[in-house]
Amino acid sequence: METRTQALVSLALYQPDIPQNAGNLFRTAACFSVPVHVIEPCGFALSHSKMRRAGMDYMKHVVMHRHANWPQFQADKPVGRTVLLTTKGEQCLPDFQFEVGDTLLLGRESAGVPDDVHNNVDVRLMLPMTEGLRSMNVAVAGAIAVFEALRQLQGLPSPIILPEKNHVGDIE
Repeated sequence: METRTQALVSLALYQPDIPQNAGNLFRTAACFSVPVHVIEPCGFALSHSKMRRAGMDYMKHVVMHRHANWPQFQADKPVGRTVLLTTKGEQCLPDFQFEVGDTLLLGRESAGVPDDVHNNVDVRLMLPMTEGLRSMNVAVAGAIAVFEALRQLQGLPSPIILPEKNHVGDIE
């Protein structure tokens, strides 16, 4: 297995406020070996039972970095671009070229990110959606973007081949 000093991409959660979505993003990050930056304050304790339930036993596989606030994240963040997923994006995911070191920033489920954060990122990226709909669930949007970034950078893990199981009704 290849050892990297820098992650291909990272996830950053800006003041997450729904523990189940954060837990699902941590689980996604674990499955793709993507580090997660949590920009506090969170709307819940990171030990919240609903987040732990959503993250299941994957949490022990997550490399998590906690930042007290946006200025601390900016000072501490890894080298590379900050790519905000937003409904107010200027570029669309299928047309965007990810680079090694990009950090995918996700806003709060209830309010996105404030203007000072929105105006201080390198890229504002939107996902294509059916016209007239407001937004996707933040955990779903994050998973789509992480997958696409890793696909472009040829960083997807190898598929796991599971032994074949008999399905209901199969005869041995």
